[in-house]
Amino acid sequence: QRTCGSCVSAGPLCGWCQQEGFDATNHERCDTTDNLALHGCDEHYMVFPEHNITYDSELKPRNAEGGQEAIQLSPQKVSIKLRPNDAFKFSVNFRQAENYPVDLYYVMDLSNSMSDDKSKLAELGDLLSEEMGKITKNFHLGFGSFVDKETMPYISTVPTKLVSPCNGCAAPYAFRNQLPLTDDTSKFKTKVERTQISGNLDGPEGGFDAIMQAVSCNNEIGWRETARKLLIYSSDAPYHFAGDGKLGGIVTPNDGHCHLDDDGLYSASLSQDYPSIGQLSKIISDKKVNVIFAVTKSRVPIYRLLGDFIEGSTVGELANDSSNVVALVRDNYNKISSTVELKADGNEDVFVSFRAKCGENEDFTESAKCDKLRIGQNVTFEVSLKVTSCPEDPAQRRKSFNIYPVGLTEKLTVEVDLICECDCESPELEQRNSDRCNGTGTYECGACTCAEGAYGKKCECSASNLESDDYEASCKRTNTSEVCEGRGQCLCGRCECYPITPGDPSRKYDGSFCECNNYACDFSGGELCGGPSRGICKCRECQCLPGFSGAACDCPTSQETCRAKESGLMCNGKGRCRCGECICDKDDYYTGRTCEDCPVCPGKCDENKACVQCTAHKTGDLTEDYCKANCTHVDVVPYVEDLPDRRLCKFRDEDDCDFYFTYVYMSNQVQAQRTKECPKPVNVLAIVLGVIAGIILVGLALLLIWKLFVTIHDRREFANFEKERQNARWEMAENPIYKQATSTFKNPTYANKG
Repeated sequence: QRTCGSCVSAGPLCGWCQQEGFDATNHERCDTTDNLALHGCDEHYMVFPEHNITYDSELKPRNAEGGQEAIQLSPQKVSIKLRPNDAFKFSVNFRQAENYPVDLYYVMDLSNSMSDDKSKLAELGDLLSEEMGKITKNFHLGFGSFVDKETMPYISTVPTKLVSPCNGCAAPYAFRNQLPLTDDTSKFKTKVERTQISGNLDGPEGGFDAIMQAVSCNNEIGWRETARKLLIYSSDAPYHFAGDGKLGGIVTPNDGHCHLDDDGLYSASLSQDYPSIGQLSKIISDKKVNVIFAVTKSRVPIYRLLGDFIEGSTVGELANDSSNVVALVRDNYNKISSTVELKADGNEDVFVSFRAKCGENEDFTESAKCDKLRIGQNVTFEVSLKVTSCPEDPAQRRKSFNIYPVGLTEKLTVEVDLICECDCESPELEQRNSDRCNGTGTYECGACTCAEGAYGKKCECSASNLESDDYEASCKRTNTSEVCEGRGQCLCGRCECYPITPGDPSRKYDGSFCECNNYACDFSGGELCGGPSRGICKCRECQCLPGFSGAACDCPTSQETCRAKESGLMCNGKGRCRCGECICDKDDYYTGRTCEDCPVCPGKCDENKACVQCTAHKTGDLTEDYCKANCTHVDVVPYVEDLPDRRLCKFRDEDDCDFYFTYVYMSNQVQAQRTKECPKPVNVLAIVLGVIAGIILVGLALLLIWKLFVTIHDRREFANFEKERQNARWEMAENPIYKQATSTFKNPTYANKG
């Protein structure tokens, strides 16, 4: 971003450095504040505007007492300086007040099918007033009725039917305000009783005309500005809507305005079409009216669909004679009043979101709605505002919109002033035609804003040069090369290099032709070129600081780390030093950091072996007298450690035990470990007994297997025997050795004689 205003509006982390000469560091003025500080920008010259909120009106929630109006929403007005692309959050409180004013206007279908409902409603008028009085002491009640438009095909135009469409019926009408809202609720019963039933022809009624007039006629109906407005719509029929007026030759769209005459009748019924659902939805939302559709069971589904389009509406099932209207009003009012939902209106280009905390012990949830509230219960909403861009027209940078609870006239007015320019860009701080900008630009916020025809950081470049043939020649390495190697743009005959990673201006290509990448060298220890203390990356190669070498500056040039402490030789004369580490010769047996360790080499280990044996363990070939005289340099200690300045020796004696001792290479000091590590003796008896037990157990197991096999075989044979015995059958008819006492002869001659 080339200006301070565009920088701070680009993102929530962007800051601007207005320090003079900062651009000489080859770093962009627009960056994160950490990067600006890293490249030498003093914090006093950093521009990083933040959100700011002013509470212009913040009256606390209160009940309607002492002649004061109730307040449920706080604050009422705020002014916010909002930085684009950075969400700002603030809190809004809501508390349901006691005795909050309620205006209830009853709009009733008085076609002939609703005759029994009217008489029942008159009886329930006092009860309705009594029930609402339990909720609030500040209650107004009104009554209106509707039938349909006074023309065919909605009503009969036979002259006698125009006077009385049915026995004892009044002349048809579209809508009449029978009783404006009043605190004298006794008038409700009287007015309902005196109102006559009327009639119409078709099934749908003109209820939309009635709702439009009841909502839009503030003065005539008597709606109070600060009150919860309830409109009860009662019918047993569907409704006419926009377009149905063409059936009666009425084509002029409904204008949404009030047209009640002195008698309370809707005077534009025959000149305007029915309102559309969209018109009703808008005016109900604008006037903050809650609609309760009290309809019979068969009509509930269609009115539920209608309620989905009308803000703050509910649908209740009305008994056939309206006997449950009091309970229906009470229950739906409780449902409406125990719910608070915030919405924003007029917030074009400002994204508004809500989070709700509906109880003291609850957490915030992603919702703008709380249910089951009690009177006096506090609710907190977190409002988040965000704008993604700055309008080019400065007049559009100041916005105003409202946040309101659905169904209530209270609102929070939010004045938003977008931060699209920095304070240093104000006209009184500008330096037009400044010498810092070669007299062709305005110096502001530490940078130049060039006039038309000039460009460059100091407006040093002229746009007239752009058409010359050799303008870009100085920005090419060879005649066939790309301009700035394709990694930058040619400005005033010099290459202005692009960032290596888009969005990260701190890392750019480098060099006269942007041919260098100063961030593509080898790493050592997780840092480029071993870190700034070892080297720097220049054109893909590490330039090492004194004391280091190698492709990644990972090799110290000093060889002192390879010098053996005991002999003083490089790698003890048994290897070569590379990058500060010894590489021991493979032909020798020496190992270790400086090639000083040789576990298999004869030396002081062998020299001290016999003395250690006789001194520490009383074993070996040396006599006790010799040992006392010549092995006094051996100290016996409980335990020896393999320390860097000592060498560890290990041997095995005639008892197959390991013994240890250490010595210092350049001295005659020996420490021997008092204890030996011997293998545990073999328990011969346990082995013998184990073998015998094993043989016995194996024999028993074999016997058990044989016995099991024999038992199974015998059982199978016995089963086969039993089966064959049961299948045997004896022939008892004749005995082959038995001869009867009589003989029987047959004469074939008389075989077939009768």
